[in-house]
Amino acid sequence: MSEKIVAKFGGTSLADAGQVRKVAAIVNSDARRRFIVVSAPGKRDKDDQKVTDLLLTCWHLAQQKLHYREPLGLIESRYHEIARDLGVAFIAEPVAELARELEKLAADDASTLATRDWVAARGEYFHACIVAEFLEAVFVPAGECIRFNAEGRLDPVSYDLLAGRMADENQRYVIPGFYGRDIEGRIKTFSRGGSDVTGAVAARAVGAAVYENWTDVPGMLMADPRVVENPPPIAEVTYRELRELAYMGATVLHEEVIFPVWEADIPIHVKNTNAPQAPGTLIVRGRAESPHPVVGIAGRTGFTAITIEKWRMNQEVGFGHKALGVLLAHNISFEHVPSAIDALSLIISDEQLEGRLDTVVGELERVLEPGKIETYPGLALIATVGEGMAQRVGVSGTVFSALREANVNVRMISQGASEISILIGVAASDYERAVRALYRALAPSREPETDE
Repeated sequence: MSEKIVAKFGGTSLADAGQVRKVAAIVNSDARRRFIVVSAPGKRDKDDQKVTDLLLTCWHLAQQKLHYREPLGLIESRYHEIARDLGVAFIAEPVAELARELEKLAADDASTLATRDWVAARGEYFHACIVAEFLEAVFVPAGECIRFNAEGRLDPVSYDLLAGRMADENQRYVIPGFYGRDIEGRIKTFSRGGSDVTGAVAARAVGAAVYENWTDVPGMLMADPRVVENPPPIAEVTYRELRELAYMGATVLHEEVIFPVWEADIPIHVKNTNAPQAPGTLIVRGRAESPHPVVGIAGRTGFTAITIEKWRMNQEVGFGHKALGVLLAHNISFEHVPSAIDALSLIISDEQLEGRLDTVVGELERVLEPGKIETYPGLALIATVGEGMAQRVGVSGTVFSALREANVNVRMISQGASEISILIGVAASDYERAVRALYRALAPSREPETDE
């Protein structure tokens, strides 16, 4: 078995020199941690700004020919301070290059490198340079190793390119997260939080025994701590359960992080940089059966249901195809499509609708000629997730009993084809009350919760 560990550290874990020293202590405590993926510095406190946000502010201002020197100065000062406190050289030339390219952007110089992605990626690039020097490690240029295909997805050639760059077993390597290059050779980023994906790609590239994802939380929690007080960490969760929870808003990891490690069967271990001895959450392909069938509860607000009713809908060939064709014509994706014999509901994120609800409803009426169309805005979706739910009698009953006792009306219910989640729709005004009720009923061990 491989003895290699890939360790990715998030922005809060690397927010200042003190945090970088914590990271160095973690890395030095295990010789197997030879592959380190770093994010840009995050917030040092609640009033601070993330470096990536400052970089994007610079880009937006320069693009509009407005003054960007103030945020650029904050970025430069931040890295100056980190480098000085760590006793390593400041990245003077890379920062000067950023300033030159922003100046070109502001002057409409077509030769500038300063695309939005190039500027956003400078945070990881700068920090990886500093951390690599502090750890006496080899800097690995992500732009030369992480590749995207014509569709903007990760190109599998990235695995071989990274492996080739990190083949010396006597070296330690530092890789900037979040970015690579597209087929045109331009810097391209993953979506926000994409350093998680870089770590997963690196883990698969080197055949790691485990991919450690170090953050500022004790692991994945059974419920949202903003809604439920002190929910316990999940000790072990499967890739499938993680996918369901991440989709419904559990945001410890980037939702795309699973795919590079899934086929290679590499476990992900979510750990806390500030409490490295804590067990964290282990994410695996399969796990032993638990006496508690539900591992997590996650949800989101901000959905609208469009319910279409038409007599003998089930006998009209192509009805669903035509309904979804309207969404396709408006470039709108749907979340769920629960149906009955004579009714069909389209559950759509409000972000997708972008104020086009009336237009979409009018087009559905024209194309489908239904008996009735009703819309239900202000919907929240909540998922209870667990591999053991399909084999356990009474989980659904517990869910609905808990919601009934909390006086929460269920607007929609769907059990996924994989049978590892029960999805319910409730009014957004009932969302937090519903989550707390489900937690009280399903958590394996819990303190009394109140609905104040």
